[in-house]
Amino acid sequence: MPRKKAADRVGPVKTRSRSGCKECRASRVRCDSQKPVCTRCQKRGLVCSTQLVLKWESEFVSRGLAFGRAGVWSKSGSPSKTSPSSAPLLHDDQQWCNIPHIESWGFIDSGVSTFEQPGKVNVVCDELNAVVFRDKVKRRFEVRLSWPTPIYLSRYGSILQQVPQPTACLPLFPHVAEQNQGHLFEYYLQQVCPRTTASSKLSSPFASIILPFCLSASPVLFKAIQALGACHWSRFDSTYGIIGLHLKSEALRGLRHRLATEGSLGCSTNPEVLVIMMMLCLYEIVDNCDERWTIHLKGAKDLIRLRRQQTTLSTSRGANDSVTAFAELFFAFQDVMGRTACGEEVLFGSDYWQENERRIDLWMSCSPELVSILSSITELSRTKRQLTSDSARAAFSLRAASLGCRLEKLVQEVNDEDDQILQSAAELKRLAAVLYLHCALYEASPSTPLVVGYVRKILRLVSDILDSGSLVSVTWPVFVAAVELDPMHDEVWSDQDSETVVYGRPLVLRALAAMAESSVSNVARTRAVIVKVWQARDSDMLKGTTSCTHDWEWYVAPISSAMSLA
Repeated sequence: MPRKKAADRVGPVKTRSRSGCKECRASRVRCDSQKPVCTRCQKRGLVCSTQLVLKWESEFVSRGLAFGRAGVWSKSGSPSKTSPSSAPLLHDDQQWCNIPHIESWGFIDSGVSTFEQPGKVNVVCDELNAVVFRDKVKRRFEVRLSWPTPIYLSRYGSILQQVPQPTACLPLFPHVAEQNQGHLFEYYLQQVCPRTTASSKLSSPFASIILPFCLSASPVLFKAIQALGACHWSRFDSTYGIIGLHLKSEALRGLRHRLATEGSLGCSTNPEVLVIMMMLCLYEIVDNCDERWTIHLKGAKDLIRLRRQQTTLSTSRGANDSVTAFAELFFAFQDVMGRTACGEEVLFGSDYWQENERRIDLWMSCSPELVSILSSITELSRTKRQLTSDSARAAFSLRAASLGCRLEKLVQEVNDEDDQILQSAAELKRLAAVLYLHCALYEASPSTPLVVGYVRKILRLVSDILDSGSLVSVTWPVFVAAVELDPMHDEVWSDQDSETVVYGRPLVLRALAAMAESSVSNVARTRAVIVKVWQARDSDMLKGTTSCTHDWEWYVAPISSAMSLA
């Protein structure tokens, strides 16, 4: 019997289902498209799912292929004619858009956590694992096959000249040899210490001061040092995270035992206790940089206060004054720099800084006078809301102007004039201090012309240092410039010779990626806060929200508690 023609058929024309499920399409069976489960999948107990595949006609046309069944099949049996608009363009008429190079430090401006917790910084949800980039083949820290790994002190010979050398048959650090963790101590010396100073000429105080002190130290200090080394190493090899956690718990147990047996007053005169707390504090900063590192900070503050009360009664000085002074400097600097972001009360006040000392410190990469000015700016910013009289406001303005003049005239001195990286790091912090002063005291915003100018100066200098391949001790300047970037004008400068445009946010993210390699600061936490500020500014800009008067207090301070920016 001959088939009926299309004109003689009765009823609706049966067409292919465009919303059929994945199982029916794979079996080439008509799907009734029932929701949530079609009839066939329900009877057979199959997982009914619909897969949507997007196809772009322009992509098929550019490759000279037919889009779907266009030009291939028609009901009349003859190939359909392609419309002139869908015909492939001639090669001479094709116009290709330049595809931008997507760098590995790019990010998506918003995620689920952005909307669920708009006022909270979540380092894990912000997917910051991409911060650390490392060539595990070429740049990996190589561990020698010997166990335990011997400590090679050829590069530290000048440091150990002031102490008597033990005999050749005795190990220099017996505690390291006994614990079979020599490679962690060596990692601390070779990898952690160089990342704590911006100087390319001089050795870090974490080696020049702490290494000779270790000759007479107890096993607790070695466990704290090895825990820090393992924690930092876990950035590149996660297996060392458990080792570092185990060593940290042992060091904490030894520290608690010493505090319980000797008491706070006895421990305040022992510099080793401060050094142990310093290593544990740095461990928490490298690990998660949450409130736990501030516990060591507050504990050290109490011990230092007791020690200073004792030293005022006696003028005698011990042989370990340099160790104690460095430990005090470490905690005081961490406190001042971290509290510039959140604006909270500073624990280590101005009495820890010499206001007229302009020589650049190796650990701080700036002068004590600059840190003294920063501490004063933070304290002065806390009094803005308490200005109720004209006389108080006038005194505030005079004090702010005086701090600004000191910053403008500040010339920081360096021991070696050829140490350009250390000089650049100190100048970066001075420029960031001027920017911070105007944001914290004069309520400047990213659109303020002065802020725009200083952000460009800071990022230009950061770009120059970035070309050298190392960004150490510049966490705070990068942070200050990043949170004050104007979202409406992200172009910071253009190079007419190479016809390239440099944008602020990609440059900041590239700098953070380099800092994760070359520093011991917690770049993941810093990056999370910066991105959170960018998201808040972008969101307010899209909503048309007017700029807040207290810009720093509105965008930066609420999400910047317990940050380490030293």
